[in-house]
Amino acid sequence: MNKIDRFRSSLVRSRSGFLDRLNHLIRGGELDFDFYEQLEEILISGDVGVETTLKLVHELKEEAIAQKVTNRESFRSLMIQKISALLAAPPGPAVPTEPPLFILLVGVNGSGKTTSAAKLAGFYKDLGKKVIMVAGDTFRAAATEQLEIWSVRAGVELIRQHSGSDSSALFFDAINAAKARGIDVVIGDTAGRLHNKYNLMEELNKIYRVIGRNLPGAPHQVILVVDATTGQNAVAQARSFNQALPLSGLILTKLDGTARGGIVLAIKDLLDLPVLYIGTGEQLEDFAPFDAETFTAALFE
Repeated sequence: MNKIDRFRSSLVRSRSGFLDRLNHLIRGGELDFDFYEQLEEILISGDVGVETTLKLVHELKEEAIAQKVTNRESFRSLMIQKISALLAAPPGPAVPTEPPLFILLVGVNGSGKTTSAAKLAGFYKDLGKKVIMVAGDTFRAAATEQLEIWSVRAGVELIRQHSGSDSSALFFDAINAAKARGIDVVIGDTAGRLHNKYNLMEELNKIYRVIGRNLPGAPHQVILVVDATTGQNAVAQARSFNQALPLSGLILTKLDGTARGGIVLAIKDLLDLPVLYIGTGEQLEDFAPFDAETFTAALFE
């Protein structure tokens, strides 16, 4: 399945939800007060959020006036361009001059970190890289066992310790192993933690510091894994994690499970955090780098 087909299949529910209403609204007619009122209502209902919606609609209205756009069909093209530009990511996250590239995944419980770690490992393995995963959730034995199953599926080695061991020490050992074995990419899973629990976020910061001491410049990417079905709560999660650690961007999971795909716009607009990858299902291959143009085209097809 090519990239745009993958996006299409993942957005079936979103297109049958608020996007159906949006596409119906911009299909024909004039641009009037009622049109913009309905546009705001539809975007807010699709988890774009009030602040981002008001800003987006205001800018679209201004551009429509400036370009003398008076009908909804022309407005459709304007809106596609605007959303694509909003979602466009800056140049890719930092990559070290010498391996290994260290990627740390963080997020709340149930966001899909463990499966995302395996999918990301499989993605890099398919690029010809030597990859190891680190089972950094040492609090839950089930989490390590789950990651072990996924590591076998992905065909990559897993660095793990017994349940209850110090996760910071595990990451220290993993870096030494990666250096000794000529590993290209290290992907670290971490224990899920509530973004509003100070002590748990401080523990995450300790892991970050330990990694940096043993591998200068690392972790090179800190990626927050967010469940798309949580809606506006995802913005609060991203804001809190970004205050605790310098996030590089997001992996958005379960995009196939929500009828409201607008959260992608809200996070990018409010926090300037790009979506780097999307998870679109339960299989290893249900994972793809995020592309703004392809995503927007799939939304409005």
